Amino acid sequence: MREVKSACVVMGWLRLVACENQSMSTRRRPPAGLGESGRAFWRSVVAVYELSPAEALSLARACKTVDLLDEVDAAVADYGIVASGSRGQPVPNRLLMVRCELERSLDMLLRALALPMPDETAGHRRSPSATAAAQARWRGHRHGAMA
Repeated sequence: MREVKSACVVMGWLRLVACENQSMSTRRRPPAGLGESGRAFWRSVVAVYELSPAEALSLARACKTVDLLDEVDAAVADYGIVASGSRGQPVPNRLLMVRCELERSLDMLLRALALPMPDETAGHRRSPSATAAAQARWRGHRHGAMA
């Protein structure tokens, strides 16, 4: 994965695309079937990074997961977080477990993509604690520059 640079000519698994001051990935459309949130996430990533075909596939799966999370959230909003059990007792809505699994899947997909943090030139696979530390460094750097 590389950050977007100026001019490019791309041949290969897509079609020939000649770009001037714009990368191929900024012209790549989101995969068919994505919802609004998935398309927005796709565009936000390809606007900054040039992805390999394997990375684009991982991103597409992450975008679909984002859309599924939206659907689960809408269903939970409709039905609530509590449902009736087999004997009428209150039980947690099973969609909450589905949501947890989708969030876990999204986290794994995004870590596998290894997108660089704002202060990095190359991405790294990192643990959640390392991600939090990098974000804290970036916030400190950004807020220090604003002062």
